[in-house]
Amino acid sequence: QVQLEESGGGSVQPGGSLRLSCVWSGTTYGAMGWFRQAPGQEREGVAALGGTGLTNYADSVKGRFTISRDNAKNTLFLQMNSLRLADTGLYYCAVRGVHWLPRPLESSEYTYWGQGTQVTVSS
Repeated sequence: QVQLEESGGGSVQPGGSLRLSCVWSGTTYGAMGWFRQAPGQEREGVAALGGTGLTNYADSVKGRFTISRDNAKNTLFLQMNSLRLADTGLYYCAVRGVHWLPRPLESSEYTYWGQGTQVTVSS
């Protein structure tokens, strides 16, 4: 069983940056990803990192967000730059399971989830 815990969320002004972290326990075999959900909205994929280092980003965050991990520390990161109001939401860390590819970026493809960390972008 895999357990995940996100941290690093907070409030930031548009154009600012945040770095989210996700510490996992247990063995992860598949891709890892970040998803987000705003109130009243569906959960959407943000970024995913495959077992080979291959990445996949939602079009809305390409060029602004970077997903990475430190296997030695069992930590997944999401560096978020040039934040926009639309980036506001509850961000979840997830593990796909046995599939190592970082696509598709669909929540239904991921098995293990953290509790989420809130990111609020406001003027």
